[in-house]
Amino acid sequence: MPTPDRYLHRAATDRPYFSADGEAYLAQTPLRDIRKDLPLRVLSAQDFAFWQDYGYVVVREAIPTDAARQLLDFAWEFQGLDPARPDTWYQDRPFRDELDRHLHVYGFVEAYHHQLIWDSRQTQRVYDAFVDVWDCEELWVTLDRLNLNPPNVGNRDRTLIEPTDTGFDIELHWDVDTTLGVPPQRVQGIIALADSAPELGGFQCDPELFHRFDRWKLDQPADRDPIRPAVDRAEFPVVRPELKAGDLLIFNGLLAHGVAPNTSADGVRAVQYLSMMPALEEHRRLRESRIDSWRNLTTPDWNGTLVGDLTKHESLRYGPAELTGLGEKLLGLKSWHDEARASWHGEPA
Repeated sequence: MPTPDRYLHRAATDRPYFSADGEAYLAQTPLRDIRKDLPLRVLSAQDFAFWQDYGYVVVREAIPTDAARQLLDFAWEFQGLDPARPDTWYQDRPFRDELDRHLHVYGFVEAYHHQLIWDSRQTQRVYDAFVDVWDCEELWVTLDRLNLNPPNVGNRDRTLIEPTDTGFDIELHWDVDTTLGVPPQRVQGIIALADSAPELGGFQCDPELFHRFDRWKLDQPADRDPIRPAVDRAEFPVVRPELKAGDLLIFNGLLAHGVAPNTSADGVRAVQYLSMMPALEEHRRLRESRIDSWRNLTTPDWNGTLVGDLTKHESLRYGPAELTGLGEKLLGLKSWHDEARASWHGEPA
């Protein structure tokens, strides 16, 4: 993982966004309070109001249903699992460390650069939805993976992961430190690769807590857990938004969320993790790292839980994805503004 950057970089946007790492951003106005400068492209006025009030929004048919099904087929194939044979879902396999075991339980698929994954990233409707949320056009897409979560039994049973009393909890957590005076802005997203159902578990969140957060926090102790909410579920109910294959769900990092376990008999929850953030074009080291990851299919280094497949790394399976003009800008291969330096891929590291 690269050495953390000590400096805030200004994003290549008219609206002022600043970040050191391309994950969390400082902004003059929180996303839940911004007044739009750009016209809405995908979200309706009602969608945008719901996003600001409750911390998430669902974009229907963000990618074609067939594209979602192809990604689901790829996820099965990449992991060597047979969708028609549940016994293959729980075969013994080696683990590098405890993190590797946890990732297996949670169902992460260590593929980041297959053409189908990039096709979702450079889909115009997906991009336009994130433009609506950030109110700027100059974005980078996160280099993230897939999830294929069979029923949580056997060697995928969540009881195999020792629980903690504080800190990260897969069941419900925030993505940012909510005790900070000025919490950073962060946006995440998932594309459903199959229809959701209550017994399949999957994404869940607490929109009422997001809606009433400023009032709620006034009654909390000074030493409360900054990323795990202790709330009355009757007063602040946790919900599971219904998704169809191809739907995109975008959520605010200040929305308490998590992943419910798969309690079905033989169903699978499957998604692609996909988000977009204001482009840090002046952050040369980060930009070069992103380009190298795409070109050479190296495992992205922006998050320590991204580990690459142990059995057969994706760089040994297929070559770089073809990018559209939009994809080149979303990666950082080309600038959103300066045509004189539009292509950086020959620039020395």
